[in-house]
Amino acid sequence: MINKERLVQEFCKLVSIDASSFEEREMADVLTGYLKELGFTVTEDKAGAHYQGNAGNLYGFLQGELKGEPLLFSAHMDTVEPGKNKKAVVHEDGRITSDGTTVLGSDDISGLVAILEAVRSLKEHGIPHRSIEVLFPIAEELYLKGSEVYDFTQIKAKEAYVLDLSGPVGTAALTAPTVVSITAVFKGKAAHAGFAPEQGIHAIGACAKAISGIKQGRIDEGTTVNIGTIEGGLSRNIVPELCTVKGEVRSLSHEKCLQETKKIQEIFKQAADSFGAELKFETSFGCIAYEIEKEHPVVKRYQKVCDELHIPVTYIDTFGGSDNNNFVRNKITGIVIACGMNDVHSTKEYTHVDELERCADIVLKLLTEQ
Repeated sequence: MINKERLVQEFCKLVSIDASSFEEREMADVLTGYLKELGFTVTEDKAGAHYQGNAGNLYGFLQGELKGEPLLFSAHMDTVEPGKNKKAVVHEDGRITSDGTTVLGSDDISGLVAILEAVRSLKEHGIPHRSIEVLFPIAEELYLKGSEVYDFTQIKAKEAYVLDLSGPVGTAALTAPTVVSITAVFKGKAAHAGFAPEQGIHAIGACAKAISGIKQGRIDEGTTVNIGTIEGGLSRNIVPELCTVKGEVRSLSHEKCLQETKKIQEIFKQAADSFGAELKFETSFGCIAYEIEKEHPVVKRYQKVCDELHIPVTYIDTFGGSDNNNFVRNKITGIVIACGMNDVHSTKEYTHVDELERCADIVLKLLTEQ
């Protein structure tokens, strides 16, 4: 029932649209046109203006004929860099890649086209379906910025499927982490490194001691710590006055994430004090952890549909956040499902025609389940 040729053509068309985070205007306009053609009522919020971007989150509602509450389907509009002038290359074996100079953008265009093609196929064949809600957020790649400011009182659905996961189609993530972003600024005192080093307070030295005092990498089975950037100093002959370090803690346990962050803050403070430096320690949440039980209807429906399609199901924990983290925070129970993206966030990113079709088949079946 899924029109594979049309699905691939649409994928290639959307890949060609530049849609970096906060620059999703053209993508939003194209998707708005598609949704309206399919009969959706479409609204766009002010998230773009909130972040000084050029587009907002897209919401669409389509009334169905079957009983039951609406189901929410979501895929984000933005892509990571390098994402300008993307081009999809369809190979003879069905594999789709970029030309090697950019990401492909299957994260998350594969999700977008699966949703659109499923609805289009239902409409073409006159198949009764549930009421459908779609939410296509902006800036997901920047720690879920778009859905972070969305007004979820607009959503009628209590259950959601977020198409934004790597791996074979049939894979679904039921657990996702809390991510805490850390920014620590060490302030010392500048002095001439040759004539009066003893008059300075070495901010980089304090920072180095702090970092050496914490454990990085995998802290336990469900928790990781990483220091990602360090910036400091003005010249090789000046005792550095400032040093800024940025990192993150992520854990499948929200409490463990908070505990590890507090431990890091204490170690950083001790290091700063030992040098006589000041410390400014700031944190922010990229997303909040959740866990969906396998017995929940949103999971059981997914399992039933995949069984009927003879698609093997694998349930996993993911260390990546998605818009589903914000859905769950707003009392919408969702799972994240694989939609045919692989080696994402790299120029080796790829998808496959058959995987795109399988994902669209799953969405179509979900929409006809009562």
